[in-house]
Formats: sequence, C-alpha cells, structure tokens
Amino acid sequence: MTSLDARIADCFACPRLVAWRTDVAVTKRAAFRDQDYWGRPLPGFGPADAEIAILGLAPAAHGGNRTGRIFTGDRSGDVLFAALHRAGLANQPTSVAADDGLALRHTRIFAAVRCAPPENKPLPAERDTCAPWFSRELQLVRPTLRVVVALGAFAWAAWWPAMIKTYGVRPPVPRPKFGHGAQVSVPGVPVLLGCFHVSQQNTFTGRLTPAMLDEVFGRAKALAGLA
Repeated sequence: MTSLDARIADCFACPRLVAWRTDVAVTKRAAFRDQDYWGRPLPGFGPADAEIAILGLAPAAHGGNRTGRIFTGDRSGDVLFAALHRAGLANQPTSVAADDGLALRHTRIFAAVRCAPPENKPLPAERDTCAPWFSRELQLVRPTLRVVVALGAFAWAAWWPAMIKTYGVRPPVPRPKFGHGAQVSVPGVPVLLGCFHVSQQNTFTGRLTPAMLDEVFGRAKALAGLA
C-alpha cells in the first residue's frame, strides 16, 4: 500500500486536473497564504486491512489539495470525521492537518478522483483515467473489506466498474440507483451503502444531518461485524 500511495501522489495523467491543482497551490486562498500546499494527487488514508471503506468524490481545492490528506482541512471533513469519531472509527473528531495525530480504526477513505477538480466537478474521462488507482487500492484491501460507503452519486457510479474489475462479478440489472441509505448486497462482494455527500450544500441545508450519518456508519459497523 505504501508503494501504491507514492505512485498515486506522483500521477500527472490528466492535464486539466494537473493545471488546476498546481494553480490553486500557487495562488492559494488568502487565509492560507503562509502555508505550503500539497498540490498533488491524494492517496487513501487509513489502515490497509480495513473492514469499511469510504469512497468520496475528489479532494477539495483548499482542503486535501492543501493539507495532503483526504477530507482534511475543510468543512466536509469536519462533518465526516466528527461522525467517524462518534462511531468509534476515529480516535479524534477533527482533521485539520496531515500531522495532527488523527488515526482511523477499521476504516480507509479514498476518492474516485485523486486530484482536486475545478468547481468540484471531475469529468467522466478523468474519473475513468483515475479508475485504475481505485481498483488497485480496492484489490489491496479486498482480503478484509466488508462494507463500502459511497458518498454521493458520483462515488456510487464509480463503484460498479471497480467492483467488476476487482471481484469479477457483474452488478444487478437494472443497476441499483443511488440514494441515501440505499443498500446493495451482491454475493462475494462488500455490501454497498449509499450516503449523501458531506458537502456544505447538504449539511448546511439539513439534507444530511448528524443523525443520518450516525445511522449509516452504525449500519456499516454492524454489516462489517464490528458492532
């Protein structure tokens, strides 16, 4: 996994994303002007023998793209890690920097696209170019993985080709639709759970509440045999 993480961090495959992540790291946000931005693709975070995987969309321009750790240093991460801490899957409720002492338990987080995209909207071609990184990471955690929580419809859609490649299993027909709380069980494959993304658009409007996150992670723990 360490070797894979290093290879991911050195990827230059998507010109648009490379240009954007670099430009953001140079221009910076005023509040972070004295900080050195990571400005590279983000590897996954968490133990390589995790029973639960959380699949996100892509790093935030001034979050993970700044700090060098997924969901770290932004509002989405504030919500996510607080929920993981409540569920007993993280040792602390905050994630502000890559060296802040945060550790995950039984859980690994990665993204369908590893570079920060303009307007938080990666293109389908960029998702497909990044897919081999996801598939390889999935292969490495496969021996212990029991549950995958997809944050949002983009992550939900990215799961199916990775599942086919890693497990050699075809998805149900018709393919299950994303929805918060949706659950798909396919023999020989980790259970897939849908969860609204922890974006400010969802959390500030109440579309996604702490109680809703607690239910999803509680169910993930139960399905993984951790509850």
